[in-house]
Amino acid sequence: MNDGRVLFYQIRDVLTACSSKQALKDPTTPFVAVLDPENWRKLMDRFDMGIDMEMNPSDILETKAVVNYDSLTGTFHIPRRSDLQGRPHRFAFAMDERGIVFIENGEYVKKVLGSIQQSMKWKMPSIERFLYDFLEKIIGGDLAVLRSMERELNALEDSILNGEQEEFPGRLKEIRSILMSLRVHYEQMIDLGQELEENENGFFASENLRFFRLFTDRVTRLQDKSASLRDYTVQLRELFSAQLDIRQNRIMTVLTVITAIFMPLTLIVGWYGMNFTNMPELTAPFGYPAVIIISIVIVVVSVIWFNGRSGYETGQKQLSRIRKSRGGQIIVCARIFTAESFRLQRRKFGAVNVSKCKYFVRLL
Repeated sequence: MNDGRVLFYQIRDVLTACSSKQALKDPTTPFVAVLDPENWRKLMDRFDMGIDMEMNPSDILETKAVVNYDSLTGTFHIPRRSDLQGRPHRFAFAMDERGIVFIENGEYVKKVLGSIQQSMKWKMPSIERFLYDFLEKIIGGDLAVLRSMERELNALEDSILNGEQEEFPGRLKEIRSILMSLRVHYEQMIDLGQELEENENGFFASENLRFFRLFTDRVTRLQDKSASLRDYTVQLRELFSAQLDIRQNRIMTVLTVITAIFMPLTLIVGWYGMNFTNMPELTAPFGYPAVIIISIVIVVVSVIWFNGRSGYETGQKQLSRIRKSRGGQIIVCARIFTAESFRLQRRKFGAVNVSKCKYFVRLL
């Protein structure tokens, strides 16, 4: 019975399509079946798994496995790799030592099985090896997805450090949300792999439990990668906030310098604007040119002085460090960072929390 909505396979040296009669009557060869909910309700008793429950993929909210008395049931909630913020793939499964049944409304499981059928050939076929390859197909492209996000975050970092981001990048928030969803997904996949490895019902051969351990280890590495990228998004958010502070400080510095330069000139204007009759400078023949020269000298000296002692200090003061301990690791934040030096610091020391670097400024 392979009519598109009901598919049966046998796990031989390759995944081989067969009829329902062949799959269910051959106890020596594990089977795989794919049904929609309607056909599952009709054929549920023929699988003789002791399952008396509705399996509606539309209600699935998580990936999990549940150990029953003589069966193993569970659900999959898989983010779409083509649209990580879109509607996820949802399907359920039920299995015993003879085989596994997938219940879905869509075409996702059929496509995965088609890929396994075309690409996999087993020297020692088993239900454990099939499950390993099935789970591997689910996460197969995840590393490329995470690397693509990392490149995108690197580009955002460059644009922030180069002052090209006038507003908070909305894409950064989207990536952070996606990474949080992936983290939850990987946690649930790890739990699933550990539940299968536990083999509470004894459905799997002990020598084949290593497949589930290999899968769990790989998902754990993906989870670590996604957590690292999520920390990266937090650093970029703090970096953008620091850049905003830098711009505001730069504006205030300019206004302060202008005020400081013209303050002596204001004093001169106010002093000689009193117009007392006995002020000798008012009648001096060179009084006016002298005031002009004095004003120019004051402006020039002030500009030179502020240029040498502005917020961008030189020498040892410019290279002073703020050392902070975080988890036993010393993180060094330079008082002045160029875009390249910031990247070097982050790669060398890991997470550089720029929001806690009081003297973090960008070198103009």
